[in-house]
Amino acid sequence: MAWTKTYTGDEPLRINKWLALEGVCSRREADALIEQGLVKVNGETAISGQKIETGQTLDLAQKASRRLDNQLSILFHKPVGIVSGTPEGDEIPAVRLITSESLSGKSHAIPGRYNKLAPLGRLDKDSRGLLILSEDGVLAKAVIGPESQLDKEYIVKVKGEVTPERLAKLRHGLELDGRKLKPAIVEQLKPQELKFVLREGRNRQIRRMCQLVDLRVVDLMRVRVGPLELAGLPEGKWRPISGRERAALLKGEAPRARKPRTDRPDRPGRPEQADRSDRDARLDRPARGERSSRPGKPGARSSGKLASAPAPDRKVSPLKGEKFKRTKLKPRKRTPIK
Repeated sequence: MAWTKTYTGDEPLRINKWLALEGVCSRREADALIEQGLVKVNGETAISGQKIETGQTLDLAQKASRRLDNQLSILFHKPVGIVSGTPEGDEIPAVRLITSESLSGKSHAIPGRYNKLAPLGRLDKDSRGLLILSEDGVLAKAVIGPESQLDKEYIVKVKGEVTPERLAKLRHGLELDGRKLKPAIVEQLKPQELKFVLREGRNRQIRRMCQLVDLRVVDLMRVRVGPLELAGLPEGKWRPISGRERAALLKGEAPRARKPRTDRPDRPGRPEQADRSDRDARLDRPARGERSSRPGKPGARSSGKLASAPAPDRKVSPLKGEKFKRTKLKPRKRTPIK
């Protein structure tokens, strides 16, 4: 469907800049569409460098809208040893692994030779995890642009003693290349496992941060970029990014809150049915098959005591007495019909 909108700004604005601000496409993509004659202002074909004024209506041709809608954006679980960007020598780039065989689920299109997928946020060769590849300029600006506020989450295994002092330095107090780092969220998950949440992406930042506090990184995995999570995507597999996920990335939405785990520590994977007080109360219940101690209920369950005698003024049915025995009837005599 063609895109149409009326400009309501106070001052004239370049068409390419306005389209980028509206999230339609990047400035470079807008310039390409204008050169191909696919953009009109008040019914007239726009020219390169033209500004749109208040009250004017811009129309994108159907062909331009279709081309923008068909831009691919994918989420890839990059393995160790694969480079995210341009390879050197015999290195294997991540884009070479994006094939129909490595697709997880379904996709409306499979990347081909004419698709120009670029990594949005590099992941070094020795690291693994979530990597976004896209040919969407607007999405690229939202994820790695200078004004991006999306945070990235990493699970890092280290060698060395993790102390409160070292954690404090990792959170705030380090600098790289003469520039102070932004405050980071660093939590200790296990004795040798840390969680990093960063809002910047310096070259090999986490490895160099750990090196400054005498810790050595042995495994680094990126599990989240903004609201986009790696979840259960297998290593070496990819899937397309949905329109809803793209909109969440453009808005800079926070990740969905994770439900607290209620698994029992001695039985992982099984939810705890009740707290200790409830379990203790269940232990006080009578076992199955035991008689009740309540008067007048000789057939009910109890804590092991025989039923007490019924009240003297209460009549007990002979069929329900404790000494009642079932009588076996003799077979009925059958007379043949003559």
